[in-house]
Amino acid sequence: MTELDTSDTASSEPGPPVKSRKSPTAQLVEWIIVVAVAVGCALLVQTFVVKQFAVSGNSMLTTLHDGDRVLVNRLSYRLHDPRRGDVVVLKRFDVSNTERDLIKRVIGLPGETVEVRDCEVYVNGTRLIEPYIDPVEVSCTTPGQQNPFVVPDDEVFVMGDNRDNSGDSRAFGSVPFDLLIGRAFVVIWPVGDWQWL
Repeated sequence: MTELDTSDTASSEPGPPVKSRKSPTAQLVEWIIVVAVAVGCALLVQTFVVKQFAVSGNSMLTTLHDGDRVLVNRLSYRLHDPRRGDVVVLKRFDVSNTERDLIKRVIGLPGETVEVRDCEVYVNGTRLIEPYIDPVEVSCTTPGQQNPFVVPDDEVFVMGDNRDNSGDSRAFGSVPFDLLIGRAFVVIWPVGDWQWL
């Protein structure tokens, strides 16, 4: 009879894992790739999805304050048309022709007639209910009139919540959809002003 070798020189049981040692150069290259991918993803998100904006001025009191930081969804209006009440960031020019971004609220939609009478906004002849305006904090001392204005196709009529202190569609007209950067959806700073918009 032939005897079988039962020594463990060819054991089928797994041994402890053997770690492969990477050279410092290989580790450095790996970290550079990880950081580059992370930075690239962050830039893509900021460019095409969500961007932070700082509020400058008091035209959106009491909803937004000077210095508030908001996040803006840049995809919103690629997926659907603007809606009444949206707080939007738009690309416009100020009175000195210096390019800057503005933040306003959508009041009138395409095809609607917007009118302002004695500080009240009317859309298609019906007074607009605006719960976002605090009459105690923001009073209307200059009740200027806005003659009936029909909003063209693919444009919106925007106004600031602080009606006495806002350059908006009453001054520069309606805003084409392609000038809307996106919809502001949350205040992230300062912490005390945090809120969904």
